[in-house]
Amino acid sequence: MFHEVVEDGEVSGAGVADTDADEVTPTALLAAFDALLSEAVAEAGRERMRDETDVGKASIEAAAAGDVSGISVTDAAAIVAVTADRDADAVVAEVRDHLLMGMATAVLDVDTLAAAIDADLTGQEVQQALEGRAEMTVGQLAEVMAVIERRKR
Repeated sequence: MFHEVVEDGEVSGAGVADTDADEVTPTALLAAFDALLSEAVAEAGRERMRDETDVGKASIEAAAAGDVSGISVTDAAAIVAVTADRDADAVVAEVRDHLLMGMATAVLDVDTLAAAIDADLTGQEVQQALEGRAEMTVGQLAEVMAVIERRKR
């Protein structure tokens, strides 16, 4: 789902021009996430989203509007899971696994990652978010994923 917006070193998604691996940016990833979530809400409809998820109305509306940076990854996964006929917890687990495997491939530790992102997070806070002990927003996910993807090359 979310980790699949970067394929073969390129960011792709509706309304997102493919970019070179060296140019994977938080902005490009966030645009792909915006498209992913707004398409899910458009396909399923707001009412179905409210019925089949515990996601609040504000987050559903933000997803529909393509403004997902402040939505939690957990809520975003629940939205995408509805149309993908997947379990939201499995989607979140896949994202976390992808990030942790990417960090290992890129030889990144949480302190280095925290220093490389614009989000005001310490290494400990990044670790907690990656482990699921603290909530991560889609905007923070885009920043973290961009650093990992650039460093993997």
